[in-house]
Amino acid sequence: MAEWLRTSLMDIVELIGGGTPKTSKSEYWGGNINWLSVKDFNNENRYVYSTEKTITEEGLNNSSTKLLKKDDIIISARGTVGELAMIPFPMAFNQSCYGIRAKEGIDSIFLYYLIKNSVRKIKTITHGSVFDTITRDTFANIEVAIPDIETQHCIAKILADIDDKVENNQRINNNLLQQLDTLYDEFSHRKKWSMVIINDIAEKVAMGPFGSNIKVSTFVSEGVPIISGNHLRGYFLEEPSFNYITEEHAQRLKNSLVYPKDIVFTHAGNIGQVAMIPDDCRYPMYVLSQRQFYLRCDTEKAIPEYVVLFFHSKQGQHELLSYANQTGVPSIAQPATNLKKIPLKLPPIDEQRQWLQVVSPIIKLYQSNVYENEHLSSMRDSLLPKLMSGELDVSDIDI
Repeated sequence: MAEWLRTSLMDIVELIGGGTPKTSKSEYWGGNINWLSVKDFNNENRYVYSTEKTITEEGLNNSSTKLLKKDDIIISARGTVGELAMIPFPMAFNQSCYGIRAKEGIDSIFLYYLIKNSVRKIKTITHGSVFDTITRDTFANIEVAIPDIETQHCIAKILADIDDKVENNQRINNNLLQQLDTLYDEFSHRKKWSMVIINDIAEKVAMGPFGSNIKVSTFVSEGVPIISGNHLRGYFLEEPSFNYITEEHAQRLKNSLVYPKDIVFTHAGNIGQVAMIPDDCRYPMYVLSQRQFYLRCDTEKAIPEYVVLFFHSKQGQHELLSYANQTGVPSIAQPATNLKKIPLKLPPIDEQRQWLQVVSPIIKLYQSNVYENEHLSSMRDSLLPKLMSGELDVSDIDI
């Protein structure tokens, strides 16, 4: 560590400003050049591979936006500051971000992790009276320690290998979900199954508690985990981290307690989220936050895996969102009442169980990859500050 160079972050990077072509010029938009904004970032991946909007060569040449190169870095610099990604191929970007290019003698991937390790400090050195804003002064006021280039390469490889494994598992899981969707679609259209409504197959439909029943002041370090929308981004409950309440508190909210096989929905905010709590979840029970509600299937009538895939189908999403109120915060009107009205095709229970035998191995592999990624991400986050401070010698690490 004594041989590491202490310097300003600004001294080892080139900052590049972005811009937006005139939106009134249709000829500037819809081309083959990806144009990045903060909404395109994915915090789970090192690279950002696609963008919502694209621009033309004419749009690039007639605006202040610039092309970033492969392995350049982009950081959100206004509003939600500190979101970070790398660029896998040339992309343009808007003025709410900075492009960051490593200067000579700095490994680009090492620089990405160095900045990632500095994000918390970066967020404390912002400017602007209305929006938090990162400026060049922010980078000038961040001191970092830089090892020799070979050590940079080694640190970058250790951390990137972990992230590459995470991204590969995500690609596998995306494929597994496509398989599940295909198997659901084929099965649900195999015959002219009878139509039922959710109320016919529900053991229980209930809401999360009133907001006043779960507050920050009631959180504890361990206990019954609280499910929020952050845990419902996929088909099955995701468990990266939780807030908790005591078991005693949870029992007072027993109508909002959920268990394996329950299906949880978001009714306000990110409506359309639907996830089943899997059998191999981490906790025996959970409590919902105030923006969630749930369906507990009568398993003598309906397999929960079949029902959750229905709600991820186009038809299921259409039925669920048909009760959406878009005034103010997006919400589902009378969520528990209207959920019970939703129709779906339902095969006989024996045929559902046979179908479940086919899809269960896919679900188990999916969950295994999810849990491995949580472990890998935790390991990466633990290693990151120790590697960047020199506390860990890279020669001592074998992953």
